[in-house]
Amino acid sequence: MVDLNALIEKITPLDSGSVEQARARQSQLTKPPGSLGRLEEIAVQMAGITRSVVPVVQRRAVVVMAADHGVTAEGVSAYPKDVTPQMVLNFLSGGAAINALARQAQSDVTVVDIGVAADLEHPNLLSRKVRRGTANMAREAAMSQAEVLQAINVGVEVIENLAEQGLDLVATGEMGIGNTTAASALTACFLDVPVEYVTGRGTGIDDQQLAHKVRIVEQAITHNAPDAAQPLDVLAKLGGLEIAGLVGVILAAAARHIPSIIDGFISSAAALVACALAPTVRDYLFAGHLSVERGHRLILEKLHLEPLLNLQLRLGEGTGAVLAMHIIEGALRTHQEMATFAEAGVSNKNA
Repeated sequence: MVDLNALIEKITPLDSGSVEQARARQSQLTKPPGSLGRLEEIAVQMAGITRSVVPVVQRRAVVVMAADHGVTAEGVSAYPKDVTPQMVLNFLSGGAAINALARQAQSDVTVVDIGVAADLEHPNLLSRKVRRGTANMAREAAMSQAEVLQAINVGVEVIENLAEQGLDLVATGEMGIGNTTAASALTACFLDVPVEYVTGRGTGIDDQQLAHKVRIVEQAITHNAPDAAQPLDVLAKLGGLEIAGLVGVILAAAARHIPSIIDGFISSAAALVACALAPTVRDYLFAGHLSVERGHRLILEKLHLEPLLNLQLRLGEGTGAVLAMHIIEGALRTHQEMATFAEAGVSNKNA
């Protein structure tokens, strides 16, 4: 089992020397200063993360954590929990949206069963089941502290194994019917805002179902009384196994100087927990997109992350994060391949 405190100690600030040198390079490329906008900022941040003035992304991966949620017994989703294992098998057969987008981005897809409430077997599945879904958080704590740590450890081990094979960029993905309910509860607690501000329609529930979902999240928070100053307490009482697994992914990637692209609402709830545990993690993150889930914008504002895309997505799976890989790749290609004024024989504004 990973020593969480030791892992957090490995998450250090971005390398200032690489940042300064990358920024100096940007000022010498054949363009007016700032004319590539956020692409310039991305390249500089990537330099600080990777400790390389001219970073290169050769291997990409999206980690899709899958788990079930006991709170689905309260009727908070438009889909039955049976969809979770069915979709996991769809990922493994290559038939989901994340598979299509990952193929386009030349990204590996790692699917992890961290808590699906069904027996799954597939040669490409990482079976790391902590338990068969969480407990119903409206009635009791979703997980024990030991289970939370075990789930975080799964995420850490996944990143360590991928990093040993060579990993330059990771995207977070998830699958779990009921997980927007857990993410709403976590967000309301950490941001200290009313539940209705951060609870959306998830899989497409109607107004009556949404009002019921809000009541269930409020009930879960009231019943469990999580301590917002103790991130693991909040995660255990209100979270999900796949969310805890993604916390481990994010922490372990940062410890290894690997940038993470955060997907939508669920992944961002995991990022919220990770940053509560280790605030420096924030500098290792990119927000892939802005979800239509109403709580997502508030999380990104809290973390001071600006989404790279806004495509009205709300699917999850890592889809928005994988799409954003193309933006980061573009930022690095311009940073690496553009000629400087001197190399191109072009006069700059100070000539």
